[in-house]
Amino acid sequence: MVIEKGSENELWGRITFDDNLITGQAQSIELLEKELKKVLNDFHDLGSNEVTFDIAYDLTAIFEQKKYLNLSEVALQLGINRSLMAQYASGKKFPSAERAKQIEKTIHALGRDLLKVKIAVNGQRMKQSKTGHGLKKIRAKV
Repeated sequence: MVIEKGSENELWGRITFDDNLITGQAQSIELLEKELKKVLNDFHDLGSNEVTFDIAYDLTAIFEQKKYLNLSEVALQLGINRSLMAQYASGKKFPSAERAKQIEKTIHALGRDLLKVKIAVNGQRMKQSKTGHGLKKIRAKV
């Protein structure tokens, strides 16, 4: 499903199924998925448990949906002007396929960098338990 920024507080979504373009709009990705699953059920007899969406964001939606992404920092990492990046994000200009791929790679690199972040509480590093549920304290290494 491709997510695009719609009118105020709405998202547009589109998918292609059996050569049919199916679109919808909603106020959240979850509601959009629900709406498109209903259309797939009504017209193609697909149950909602049979449908999973691979979500891709149009540049007009990514910075709106992922507000923690900083346009200026993404532009800086790309080596492009911040105003050009803002024009891509607003839909006033559209990047080439090559530039869009560079933007995607930069956002992924920022995500990998965030995955390396470790948080210390009361001077001690936190470590995830083996079960993956909750966090355990471990002694700080000096």
